[in-house]
Amino acid sequence: MTSGTPRASRAERKYRTATAFQRRINPVLRRLPLQTLLETTGRVSGLPRRTPVGGRRVGDSFWLVSEFGERSQYVRNIQADPRVRVRVRGRWHTGTAHLLPDDDPVARLRTLPRLNSAAVRAFGAGLLTVRVDLDDRPGAEAVRVP
Repeated sequence: MTSGTPRASRAERKYRTATAFQRRINPVLRRLPLQTLLETTGRVSGLPRRTPVGGRRVGDSFWLVSEFGERSQYVRNIQADPRVRVRVRGRWHTGTAHLLPDDDPVARLRTLPRLNSAAVRAFGAGLLTVRVDLDDRPGAEAVRVP
């Protein structure tokens, strides 16, 4: 047995536990009016896929950290089509997502909301920073959608 084997199995257990939990809680979170959501286009179905995320808007960008990196379904959708929408405080914003493998995701989490960041650090394996460059222009009103 190599030293990497237990680590891989621990990461796999984390992934399975987190995804089982998310399958149950995400449908509830998506209905909360102020929950931040990331909407991608399904890479196979072509349908909109909404994922509750934690992150923060900074200027014309929205920052988040994917807890399972390229293994996350929404990251795979971004790889296929980087055009996304983000709902922040009840308002939808369109933008283009960028995967930033060279960014330090642990340092990035220190700049994002604490509760979500703690969960991502605790359950995540293979963290990946994602930046969404928002299309919002000064004076342009974002769309409010229920």
